[in-house]
Amino acid sequence: MPDNEIIIRVGAFSFALVCLLLWEHFAPRRVTLDGHWIRRVNNLALVLVTILIVQLLLPVLALVGIADAVAKHDWGLFNNVDLPGPVVIVLSILILDFTIYWQHRLFHAWQPLWRLHQVHHSDKEFDVTTGIRFHPFELIISLCLKAAVVILIGAPALAVLIFELILNLLPMFNHSNVKLPLALDRYLRLVVVTPDMHRVHHSQIREETDSNFCFSVPWWDRLFHTYRDQPREGHPQMHIGLKQFTNSDTIHLSELLLLPFRRSPE
Repeated sequence: MPDNEIIIRVGAFSFALVCLLLWEHFAPRRVTLDGHWIRRVNNLALVLVTILIVQLLLPVLALVGIADAVAKHDWGLFNNVDLPGPVVIVLSILILDFTIYWQHRLFHAWQPLWRLHQVHHSDKEFDVTTGIRFHPFELIISLCLKAAVVILIGAPALAVLIFELILNLLPMFNHSNVKLPLALDRYLRLVVVTPDMHRVHHSQIREETDSNFCFSVPWWDRLFHTYRDQPREGHPQMHIGLKQFTNSDTIHLSELLLLPFRRSPE
């Protein structure tokens, strides 16, 4: 499975990216203000840099491979309890999802981590490439946390692969600048994070930035009272990004990589 994992993830990522870019082009939710194709290219370049760093320096953090090793040695909770396989897979995915929710909140609450996470929030637009715009150090920290959880709970390799696909694909969807019928959005956000729901999280108003932390299912936000239904200014008018950064600060790859070390947190 580890060999096939790369093919599956790259194929799914590429297909989803093309589909969402086309959807954004033909049915956008908001008018794009900056018009910078350079911004999108550099957001994508940031992903390639992260992949290169992880693959060259940290291949040991291949999560599906870790899950295989955990199963062989009977480590972790689910390798030592008698539960049906499908139940273990669902519980593993939910636990990993729950972990990422709290990880996200921690990145907002602790200033050293916020320095990294502000690379994501500094984007002045909100589209599919925003969903993959993360500093390499943030993703490495996330990988280490997920690896620890996989070992602790004994998550099966199939559950890890499914979760990683969800983690790759759903943030691209819920960051995309696509128009959904409002009635559909109202019901869809009961089971999955929609673009209108997550866009609130990218508001310049700090109370809104510190809400809607979920990336796949919306239940943790509702359970822990961090859910916000709509932005104060409305979706077409709301201001995206962080006030202290201008477009020129946050477009080029070099600026994105150095951003956490050049600016003081807000």
